[in-house]
Amino acid sequence: MAKFVVEFEYSVDREGRQELHPAHAANLYDLAERGVLLLGGPLADVNAGLLVYDVEGREQLDQLLAEEPYVKGGIVARTRVREWSPGKGSWIEALNQPTQHAA
Repeated sequence: MAKFVVEFEYSVDREGRQELHPAHAANLYDLAERGVLLLGGPLADVNAGLLVYDVEGREQLDQLLAEEPYVKGGIVARTRVREWSPGKGSWIEALNQPTQHAA
């Protein structure tokens, strides 16, 4: 399994995202229930969000990102993706627990 940190930079403000927000939130809750999304939320100082995924590899991540309602809706101006190998911190045990991903 590979962990990726993804940053979405939005082309619209929070109000401009409201129409797509219910679908976006439902997607993230589904991914979290499946153990694919480890963390996610808005960044406080910029018009962006940060998400941490646990997936088989970059191909699976790219598929998930293509299905993201904000991406499909055209309001993500920039996506930054970095593979991440966390090794320290109080959350490390939880991050390294084996998860069962739904098909």
